[in-house]
Amino acid sequence: MKKRLCGAGAVLGVLAAVGALPAQASSPAPQPKPRTLPLGPSDLPETRTTTTLQPGVTLTRIVRGAADPSLHWTVEVSIPGGDTSPDPDAPPTALKDRASAGELATELKRDGFRARVEQVTTPGTADYDGGALGWRVRIGTYDTQSAATSERTRLRAAGYTGSTVYTGWDGGAADRGPWRVDVLTVDPRRFRGSLEAAYGPDLENRETTSELSMSAGATAAVNAGFFVLDPKAGAPGDPAGVGVYDGRLLSEPVAGRPSLVLHANGRRTEIVRFTWQGQVEGAGSSLPLNGVNRVPGLIRNCGGTAGDAPTSMPLHDATCTNPDQLVAFTPDYGRHTPPGEGLEAVLDAHDRIVELRSPRGGALPPGGSSVQATGRRVADLAALAHVGHRLRVSTTLIDERGHRVSPSPRTDILNAGPELVRDGRLHVTPATDGMVRPGDPSWYYGWVHKRNPRTLAGVDAAGRTVLVTADGRSTDSLGLSIGESAEVATSLGLRDAVNLDGGGSTTMVSNGDVISDPSDAAGERPVGDALLILPRRHGH
Repeated sequence: MKKRLCGAGAVLGVLAAVGALPAQASSPAPQPKPRTLPLGPSDLPETRTTTTLQPGVTLTRIVRGAADPSLHWTVEVSIPGGDTSPDPDAPPTALKDRASAGELATELKRDGFRARVEQVTTPGTADYDGGALGWRVRIGTYDTQSAATSERTRLRAAGYTGSTVYTGWDGGAADRGPWRVDVLTVDPRRFRGSLEAAYGPDLENRETTSELSMSAGATAAVNAGFFVLDPKAGAPGDPAGVGVYDGRLLSEPVAGRPSLVLHANGRRTEIVRFTWQGQVEGAGSSLPLNGVNRVPGLIRNCGGTAGDAPTSMPLHDATCTNPDQLVAFTPDYGRHTPPGEGLEAVLDAHDRIVELRSPRGGALPPGGSSVQATGRRVADLAALAHVGHRLRVSTTLIDERGHRVSPSPRTDILNAGPELVRDGRLHVTPATDGMVRPGDPSWYYGWVHKRNPRTLAGVDAAGRTVLVTADGRSTDSLGLSIGESAEVATSLGLRDAVNLDGGGSTTMVSNGDVISDPSDAAGERPVGDALLILPRRHGH
């Protein structure tokens, strides 16, 4: 049954479904006023349409606001990241100090452009003071994107670089929309299916969310964790942070960053910050591991071990390096392990070394695995590994309290960040999670401050798992800043929430159809992994 509900008075039942209200009490009790999305002025129209996809699973589409005549297109004079990086989400280097911005604007005016300088300030968060980020330079005000694109063409012909932007993506509090948000809610009291993460045939390649959904016969799906996109940063598709699937650690954490933990097919969901330990044991001694199922020497999003450059702390959308690495591989990685200089101990299904190969890289035996060494770790591995002997690889997750965690086969863990909500209160952590870059305010401006497509996940006070996508980078849906994402999460009643991969990755699928509006020009983006809601299987 599908209902269309309009206005604040009509959304009461739907809000309970998406987690904005507690479950109905058995005895009459005063109900709090329904909370509309905290986006734009309070008088904006808001409609909600709710569908039950399967027992215990609802899908709610929220449309808030309408076209805002005060918003317009303009040209931002900058070096767009998308022109120099294979990652179309790379934010533009748009901000400068006031003197530099003023100098550029004067130069542009001399060449016949209507340039202006604007200061950008950003709100503070739980771990970042915010304040003035810098100054941007913009040209003109246009009613259509095509008019702004024509001016950008003229700008480039004059030797400058610029991008067309819509002012609705800036994050103005008075903007009137529109916004389009889709909410999947899984109620463990009625849900009899499964909620699980899927990465496709292997870790090292990418598939679209809809492909992963269709191949599993899922009722619904959203994209999930961050992943390697640029081959220079590792194997495209490889999780850029923790990845636990069916209880097996197949990708190590970015140390200390938050993750989404799904227990017992969504019967219990939590946000946890993990570190990890790994070791290789053989011949009476052991060596510490640096990674699992990733290209040795390349640590996407950083947060690795001592000796990584430029840092062993989390640094989002950056690739740290280390020439001296010991990385374990399982058959889940792909058909072949990564090639390159170094040494590789190849193990059979019984952890017995069947080959030492150098250079490293190649196929694994059926059910087998391997350990690769580079740089100074080659001699360490050579001293430990001998053909015919056993080599044992072990990994352990460690939570914030220092406790060792052993996921069950019914647990999946996905990398995420930043944290958005903790214990029902706003708790946004961009600095802790490597999203504040001193000396590079343009990155924060593009990724955190500005509105983008977003995918969020969390759990409400009733234990319901909630998955949210917000379309963006269009005039039909403005998207969300990270701060707005946290506000939306709290308005939906989430007790704990985290940001998943967004931008062009943001995708929601329902009954085989992509119902979100992916922002990449090429359409739906292949991703590293996805969260799937599956129907109840007979016999379970």
